[in-house]
Amino acid sequence: MNIRTAATAALALSAALVLAGCSTGTEDDSMPGMDHGSSEQAADVNDADVTFASMMIVHHEQAIEMSDIVLAKDGLDPEVMELAEAIKTAQAPEMEQLQGWLDDWGVDPDEHEMDGMDHGDGMMSEEDLAALEAAGGAEASRLFLEQMIVHHEGAVAMAQTQVDEGSNPDAVEFARTIIDAQTAEIQEMEDLLASL
Repeated sequence: MNIRTAATAALALSAALVLAGCSTGTEDDSMPGMDHGSSEQAADVNDADVTFASMMIVHHEQAIEMSDIVLAKDGLDPEVMELAEAIKTAQAPEMEQLQGWLDDWGVDPDEHEMDGMDHGDGMMSEEDLAALEAAGGAEASRLFLEQMIVHHEGAVAMAQTQVDEGSNPDAVEFARTIIDAQTAEIQEMEDLLASL
């Protein structure tokens, strides 16, 4: 299925990016993930990188929460179930990578301002999540797709900002991976929504 293929490709790209960060230390000693000392690692990081990593962790956390909500339901469309599982599979290791970078950069995500995130970033409100929680069967499938399309669009916008403004090459490449993978998933979800 195309959704699973897109998620698998995104996961593979993320893994390749992690491996690349571990294998090219001779080219760039300041790459995150390498144990060269925080001052060297932080030299290639700007505020946009920190904002992107911090906000994307929170964003991914909500996508996984939304997936868990819908996966607990009976009567869910099988393709929606597959999509929710693919999102969890792809985004959990991405969160670990982002957190690893913040650790390497000496950043405490709790100290980074997250209050600026809102529906414009694709984040669902408490009311949105409550509606998803309350929905059942076919309605839950439809609502999950509608909400996740908005959520993915927010992630793509955040990733594009990182590509435009970020300094860390690994984080910029990671953002490009998110743009490609989630844009493909948005199309898949729109097609699936139309078929429900």
